[in-house]
Amino acid sequence: MIYLDNAATTRTAPEVVEAMLPYFTENYGNPSTIYSLGSASKKAINQARKTIADSLGANMEEIYFTAGGSESDNWAIKAAAEAYASKGKHIITSKIEHHAVLHTCQYLEKHGYEVTYLDVDRNGIVDPEQLKAAIRPDTILITIMFANNEIGTIEPIAEIGAIAKEHGILFHTDAVQAFGQVPINVDEMHIDMLSSSAHKLNGPKGIGFLYIRKGVKIRSFIHGGAQERSRRAGTENVTGIVGYGAAVELAMKTMEERTRKEIELRDYLIHRLETEIDHCWLNGDRVKRLPNNVNFSFLFIEGESMLIMLDMKGICASSGSACTSGSLDPSHVLLAIGLKHEEAHGSLRLTLSADNTREELDFVVDSIKEIVARLRSMSPLYEDYLKKRTI
Repeated sequence: MIYLDNAATTRTAPEVVEAMLPYFTENYGNPSTIYSLGSASKKAINQARKTIADSLGANMEEIYFTAGGSESDNWAIKAAAEAYASKGKHIITSKIEHHAVLHTCQYLEKHGYEVTYLDVDRNGIVDPEQLKAAIRPDTILITIMFANNEIGTIEPIAEIGAIAKEHGILFHTDAVQAFGQVPINVDEMHIDMLSSSAHKLNGPKGIGFLYIRKGVKIRSFIHGGAQERSRRAGTENVTGIVGYGAAVELAMKTMEERTRKEIELRDYLIHRLETEIDHCWLNGDRVKRLPNNVNFSFLFIEGESMLIMLDMKGICASSGSACTSGSLDPSHVLLAIGLKHEEAHGSLRLTLSADNTREELDFVVDSIKEIVARLRSMSPLYEDYLKKRTI
């Protein structure tokens, strides 16, 4: 198997599994208890919290564990909207956000809030000047993702954060794809809230965190006990938290060398696809891009058919966001950057890791060439194109 869908999820690293195991069978105490077995769990949680906080230039008291990126996005946006409603009910986001953000904003629109959905350019980049022009006296929150999960484009987060700070507006970023892949400092980038999920950086599924800057007035999202300093009720997922801490420690230690290798592999893959297959192009910014993301559109074919044929060759890939891969609708991200429906339907996302090799990518490119040729040979649209070209 050749795995090229790391934006959907990553393999849990052996070091992470090893760190988690004792908290299933030995140190299984509830962190809320006062005896030593519970205290061991509490200590492990705090160590993971500090590791994560240090990686962001934050304080450990500003890290709140959640069940993942979607919960963190929902909490940040809904709770901020509620807490600052007396100031205003206007929110700014972009058209290419993850559905955890878009659907939350749509929910708030049904409850009296107004949302401005910013356009992006052909590369998927938000224009800070357009964002600045969209700010109103009643704007209470700006939520722009750090890097796009489908096309890999990295947004001008520091610039957006500076604009938000200048206008006294809360700034939240969905950093699910970026955290562990690119350096992030919440103070330097003026980030007030940040969402992340462990399974995107070789950690376990079902655990994430929300960074909330000290002083941000935000209420609990899940009510119950006094866990997470009374802001997120529910017995802590100790094993998941320990695993997340181990994954972050590993990611920070290996980031420079790992991302250098990923960029080399990514650019090699892009070059081969661009030079060896006609009627295809790279989606997303060529430079301001996640180290491991490759997203191509191929004319005259359906992405879903390509995925099935790749799977038959033992290659795992995606036609867009894994959260919407069961949908027949074209990607909202690809439509937002200006692609037509038929162009968006022919998209393929390949997200690699440092574990991949050039030999694997050579096999993948050769397979894609063969599959594209086969699918086009059965396409009436491609047949029409060839006829018109020969006239």
